[in-house]
Amino acid sequence: MKIAFFTLGCKVNQYETQAMSELVAKNGYEVVEHSEKADIYVINSCTVTAESDKKTRQAVRRFKRNNPESVVILTGCMPQAYPEAAESLKEADIIIGNKNDCNILDVIDDYFLTGQRIFKVTQHQKGDNFIVSPISKFNERTRAFVKIQDGCNRFCSYCIIPTSRGRVRSKPIEEIKLELESLAENGYKEIVLVGINLSSYGQDFDNGLNICDAVECACSIEKIERVRLGSLEPDHITKEVIESWAKQEKLCPQFHISLQSGCDETLKRMNRHYNTEEYRQLCKNLRENFKDCSLTTDVMVGFSGETDEEFEKSLDFVKEIGFEKVHIFPYSVRVGTRAEHFENQVEKCVKEKRASIMQQECAKIRADFLKRQIGKEVEVLLETRSTDGKFEGYTPNYTPVLIENCNGECGNIVKAKIIDISGDACIGEKTN
Repeated sequence: MKIAFFTLGCKVNQYETQAMSELVAKNGYEVVEHSEKADIYVINSCTVTAESDKKTRQAVRRFKRNNPESVVILTGCMPQAYPEAAESLKEADIIIGNKNDCNILDVIDDYFLTGQRIFKVTQHQKGDNFIVSPISKFNERTRAFVKIQDGCNRFCSYCIIPTSRGRVRSKPIEEIKLELESLAENGYKEIVLVGINLSSYGQDFDNGLNICDAVECACSIEKIERVRLGSLEPDHITKEVIESWAKQEKLCPQFHISLQSGCDETLKRMNRHYNTEEYRQLCKNLRENFKDCSLTTDVMVGFSGETDEEFEKSLDFVKEIGFEKVHIFPYSVRVGTRAEHFENQVEKCVKEKRASIMQQECAKIRADFLKRQIGKEVEVLLETRSTDGKFEGYTPNYTPVLIENCNGECGNIVKAKIIDISGDACIGEKTN
């Protein structure tokens, strides 16, 4: 029987899709691309914004419309956070939350046994254990994402994630090591540690372990040459944490640290747990401790009550830090959050205008960053090869590099000299 997966959202979702894919493959299913005809389609959803929910609904309906005889399964964050909305999607034959992902085989068996629609969303509870099937590969990729943490205790006023993901839960170090060793044996030279609130790793342990221990564990695996961190929350990254990370030579000097706003007044309404001065010092410490460090971030525009003055403060702060890349998105009201009931909602046209202004300024900073890479000798992990023979890969600080006339293979790390830029990437010449 053929089964296909369609994933929306973050790196954690991508990891969980891989875990489900390996689980069903081990039990006799043939995993195919979602563009192919399959007996079962699994949509692993995201619900971080209203647009995410829209894409989920569209995907469920599209797969059912194109393949009316197939079984459509909806899972992930959307049904977990909004079970009633998920249940109303009649095109979905099976609906489960992300807490039930590991039971996907049992749910499929039950459906074929009874022929009845299944709705099974079990709410997260405080004290839940970290449960996930380990992976041994990462389909179609030369780097592997490894989920080591789930859940969030922060309750930012705009965010539904504590509902869709539950409280902080961490993967034991011993399990991380075994999973990484398996990936290393299968040829992965770079891994990315990911989580919902990654920097809170270990908070649920009583043994004192934290994110530094997870990084040290990953860097200790002999055949892994690069370790990268997924998105981080700034308030957990202390000076001591940075000093610990700096001792790990395999740790890539690229850090995605969520900002959301560069205005203190806005940050307070968001219930973020830092201010701009603390964030500024964090960036300074990272750049002082890591050579060729690049910093990327997320910025929200048009949050409830954001005035023109507050937006300008946020814009000025983003320009001051000089992020190497910024993900910009307009605020989206999430039902079930505190901010749902905030007054002074910003009009859609104003949010779109602010996003455009922020994007234009960040594009200038990005272009300057790429220009500064010219002349550098770098190591590039080859990831994809185009039909014209060009390889595209990434440096340790996550600069995209295009290399012509390269005899390497995807998954290999080669040395190159950056000679030019092209669009949002650098041009490199292989030197070894």
